Amino acid sequence: MPDRAPPPQSLLNSLPQRSELQRRDPAPVHLWHPELSGEMDMRIARDGTWYHEGDPIKRLALAQLFSTILRLDEDGRYYLVTPVERWGIQVDDAPFVATGLTVSGQGEQQQLTFTTNLEDSIPLDADHPLRVELDPQTGEPSPYLRVRANLDALISRTVFYELVDLAVETEVADQLRTGVWSGGQFFPMDGAE
Repeated sequence: MPDRAPPPQSLLNSLPQRSELQRRDPAPVHLWHPELSGEMDMRIARDGTWYHEGDPIKRLALAQLFSTILRLDEDGRYYLVTPVERWGIQVDDAPFVATGLTVSGQGEQQQLTFTTNLEDSIPLDADHPLRVELDPQTGEPSPYLRVRANLDALISRTVFYELVDLAVETEVADQLRTGVWSGGQFFPMDGAE
């Protein structure tokens, strides 16, 4: 009997499986390069809420699962990617939102760790830096934390106020900068170049 080709995979059945008690690492989406399958009616709002066909995804586990196959490509578009499919989705700002902050240690030895809306724990360190963009018209800051690859979390206003309370002035390249210490590194947050 000849070998049969495996049935084609769909986006949903090719998602990594996980139980409610066990978080999975993100899939190796950087290794997958399928052709564009089309546009999916899915959107991540600025507040981190995932929507499908206009309705919010209420099951946190489902949004967490989709987040494991999320990728931002060089064209500036976000995609849900599996080995056989790549679907374009809309992201209003950043795909994650940092909603919590814990601080351990103090001074230059402190470690800041953020929690995202999808319950990921992200340390502020060299692999997960902080950046603050200033709106050119209003000067209002938009702070971001690198979550993985080139995916960021917008830091919520409440958490940003907590960061501001931790801010210190430090000289960087002969310039006095305002920022925070974490993981033995100084992260400016004053929006200056």
